[in-house]
Amino acid sequence: LSNHIRITMYKMKLKHNINPILLQFINFVILVYTFITWIPWYIFSGSRQAIAKAKQVKAKPVNNKPGAAYRSVNSLHCLASVLYPGCDTLDKVFKYAKTKFKDKKLLGTREILKEEDEIQPSGKVFKKVILGKYTWLSYEDVYIKAVNFGNGLAVLGQQPKTNIAIFCETRAEWMIAAQACFMCNYQLVTLYATLGGPAIVHGLNETEVTTIITSKELMQTKLKEIVSQVPLLRHIITVDGKPTTWSEFPKGVIVHTMASVQAMGAKADTGNKQQARPVPSDIAVIMYTSGSTGVPKGVMISHCNIIAGITGMAERIPNLGEKDIYIGYLPLAHVLELSAELVCLSHGCRIGYSSPQTLADQSSKIKKGSKGDVTTLKMNIYKYIFNEIMDRIYKNVMNKVNEMTTFQRNLFILAYNYKMEQISKGYTTPLCDSLIFRKVRMLLGGKIRILLCGGAPLSAATQRFMNICFCCPVGQGYGLTESSGAGTIMEVWDYTTGRVGAPLVCCEIKLMNWEEGGYYNTDKPYPRGEILIGGPNVTVGYYKNEVRTKTDFSVDENGQRWLHTGDIGEFHQDGCLKIIDRKKDLVKLQAGEYVSLGKVEAALKSLPLVDNICAYASSFHSYVIGFVVPNQKELAELARKKGFKGTWEEICNSPEMEKEVLKVLAEAAMAANLEKFEIPVKIRLSPDPWTPETGLVTDAFKLKRKELTAYYQMDIDRLYGKNVK
Repeated sequence: LSNHIRITMYKMKLKHNINPILLQFINFVILVYTFITWIPWYIFSGSRQAIAKAKQVKAKPVNNKPGAAYRSVNSLHCLASVLYPGCDTLDKVFKYAKTKFKDKKLLGTREILKEEDEIQPSGKVFKKVILGKYTWLSYEDVYIKAVNFGNGLAVLGQQPKTNIAIFCETRAEWMIAAQACFMCNYQLVTLYATLGGPAIVHGLNETEVTTIITSKELMQTKLKEIVSQVPLLRHIITVDGKPTTWSEFPKGVIVHTMASVQAMGAKADTGNKQQARPVPSDIAVIMYTSGSTGVPKGVMISHCNIIAGITGMAERIPNLGEKDIYIGYLPLAHVLELSAELVCLSHGCRIGYSSPQTLADQSSKIKKGSKGDVTTLKMNIYKYIFNEIMDRIYKNVMNKVNEMTTFQRNLFILAYNYKMEQISKGYTTPLCDSLIFRKVRMLLGGKIRILLCGGAPLSAATQRFMNICFCCPVGQGYGLTESSGAGTIMEVWDYTTGRVGAPLVCCEIKLMNWEEGGYYNTDKPYPRGEILIGGPNVTVGYYKNEVRTKTDFSVDENGQRWLHTGDIGEFHQDGCLKIIDRKKDLVKLQAGEYVSLGKVEAALKSLPLVDNICAYASSFHSYVIGFVVPNQKELAELARKKGFKGTWEEICNSPEMEKEVLKVLAEAAMAANLEKFEIPVKIRLSPDPWTPETGLVTDAFKLKRKELTAYYQMDIDRLYGKNVK
């Protein structure tokens, strides 16, 4: 191992308190065990090939010029653009899959057996559910439902190449509706179910939709309040039956059920009517972003963009097929989830639907003693998880470890550190997996074989923790809505941390100099610069926003379309990319130093005391401040140790506790080698968590800096010493 890897691994090791003499004996036993098991492992495990592949070059520049684009070694001469020959639109991909996997299970949903109101000690009433087994629709079933729904929409007056909106939770009906739109060449406008009223109105009015597909709950809780502000709206289709009342809707708006529209489509006479099938360049989706930097933008994604993207993703997942089961619970309005499910659909995999409230046995809506979706489904396929969720799992498990007896905790730590050393060499540890990490692995069903994460940079400690405790490869990926979600994905045998992998076979990536930040593609030892993604997966641009399209996209002399991501990266010698900065996160302090807010947050976010953090800096001041959502259990314990008593709000509002937390942050910042000017000098503790519902983070839990700045403006003034009335 290189010195860098050794140092990184040493920092990530857990600390134990075992007697030194006993520790020497344990280490000797481990050494003997390793020696005895290594030879049969080497002969029979088949991991030799994986170790060799991990050392191979994964991407190369197309020429020797500075700033040359890097391509995967599997697509050096030609970028991949289609999954199957002749399947150049999404309707053709689904038809191919339906023919190949006709009677195989495709979409699964759990039946609600019972709903109960459970009164909490605080007096609050939580709704709990008992769920049955998954019931499945086959490829043929889904295809027929999609055809009928598409024909039914035509009966309602929907025309090819016109917009139709879906504002709905992730569920089987979402995918059925999407496939219907792809077949009939309707342009599907996707909106996050957690968007606020103004953002929903903006998306619906900008795209001039006359029909929206939604659920009963969202219709009652969100649409009812804003429907009068959408003058062109004529049809609302609920996927789960009619709501109890709809008399409050404006005159001229008709409410249908999905089943009734499908019934219209089944009866419609389409025999003599020539259907307008899409061509590859037609727009399939207008995907509204979560609005982390302001008003949501509608990204126009064509059929060929999406197909190129899922082609690249599928190539990076080995042995994908009919035996695999995927659990869908992230927003389908997010390009990551939509792409993942389309990859599964095109390869014969099953997709079982879930929600964050019913995912695990301990989830908020699951009645105690009954099973969550993960336990019931037992998915084994790769799962995309937002990095924020991985960080939460990491902290929760480590809190459980700290609550163990001394013997249990030391046993876990010894196994953890031993496995860390083994996987860094490319070796496996079946005994530790079976005896020590089995319970942790069961949190995701116990059969998971690949985990992929995206949405934001994942800390090295969290990534290695997931590797070790879930006993499977954990890779990071990098992509944007504007690149159809595709960019890079780590290969399954790459056990390094902090990198996002090599370019996918559908695209190429180059680095452009950014002089203001001091990043150049001639830098040594690694070329650095702004990441530009080029290839057939790069999208058409922003809907009705030509100015922003010209800013974020460009076309070179060869006709290649490039996306300017705003992220800063560096290429390593094996062709893998590492994200090191972001242009928008760089702030110049009063004295001229540049601070990367994302770097500061990444260094401090993995602390058990921190649930979330937003760093803030201003060019009119000389130091960094921060807003911190503390972990309630950890902060309460810190307050107890310091003799501070009070309610949760009183603890968070206490200047004394702010100073104590600041000390912890400063120690972690120094351990992470942050510069003195990068370390927050003052903080504000927030008693309330940041969720998509608060509007302070996106559905992918990315910080909305503009909204956070507005929300904490009085605190910003206070922390910078301004007079606050």
